[in-house]
Amino acid sequence: MKKWEGFTKGVNLGGWISQFAEYDEAHFRSFITEEDFKEIKRLGFDHVRIPVDYNVLENEDGEENPIGYEMLRNAQKWCHTHDLRMIVDVHEVYGYSFDPLKDMDREKFFYDEALQARFYALWSKIAKAFGDDPDTVALELLNEVVLIGVADAWNKVVEKVIDVIRKEAPRSWIVVGGVCYNSITTIKLLDPPKDDRIVYNFHCYEPIIFTHQGAYWVKGMPADFRIAYPESLETYREQSMKYARDLVGALFEEGVTKIGPEYFETLLEPAVKAAEDFGVPLYCGEYGVIELAPMDSTLRWFHEIHEVFDKFGIGRAIWNYRGKDFGLVDEYYEPIREEILK
Repeated sequence: MKKWEGFTKGVNLGGWISQFAEYDEAHFRSFITEEDFKEIKRLGFDHVRIPVDYNVLENEDGEENPIGYEMLRNAQKWCHTHDLRMIVDVHEVYGYSFDPLKDMDREKFFYDEALQARFYALWSKIAKAFGDDPDTVALELLNEVVLIGVADAWNKVVEKVIDVIRKEAPRSWIVVGGVCYNSITTIKLLDPPKDDRIVYNFHCYEPIIFTHQGAYWVKGMPADFRIAYPESLETYREQSMKYARDLVGALFEEGVTKIGPEYFETLLEPAVKAAEDFGVPLYCGEYGVIELAPMDSTLRWFHEIHEVFDKFGIGRAIWNYRGKDFGLVDEYYEPIREEILK
């Protein structure tokens, strides 16, 4: 399978200019600084994935907001200084969010031409700003399309927005994910790539019942729910029955027979085949374990998923560098951080 050179081991900068507690320029200027990029390089990473919400890049009327571009320009400069690469990940756009805590119609965007026009205009500006640096800056279209029912409509949006981007950024890598929260099982639903600078992207928090145990944002999840890794497939399936299938459906995929490295391999094989058939790299833009999980189980999970990523030559970016209940440099991870980094 084609490898994505330079994007092998990365880390997400969630909580900086996306999913922040409140819109605050002081936060944008202090939460992540050049010192963090220096530390990220020291820890052994080769790239950062930078989630960014539309409201940092533009106001509600669609007019450009300078602060967002300033932060991304700073990141670009720090990447050059510290020999890193970066992915600009549009995490939320006007009219659409994956965030389960936001009450909204998650289907409308994929059939609304006005909302899509706003999306294309935003990407034209981003591509114009960073399209002259294709070796450092990659462009990720949209974080986590939730509903499986919009897969065909999403493919049409992807086709159009790539055309928009290519006018300004002819050689930038473009990162495209599937539906069901970027599930590995939906890579096969993506249309063939439009050119040779496309990357297929998935997220892997499998099984969700383990990696998101006690998560307040998962509807129906008890705050005190705890479970180890690995447990039996039957146990995980039984515990997952009450959650949305769009979220936990991978556990019920045909061919899944046990939990462990075999589980990840079974889920990955169709995606690897699709990537091989189309000659595109396969990349995991997010994976990780909530800090509420048992520490020994967390370490086993990382060992097993890294083993499988390495087997298939899949680049990845751990969620998350700091905060957001998954922070690698936060206190919880200190006893096992070095083992994870290995």
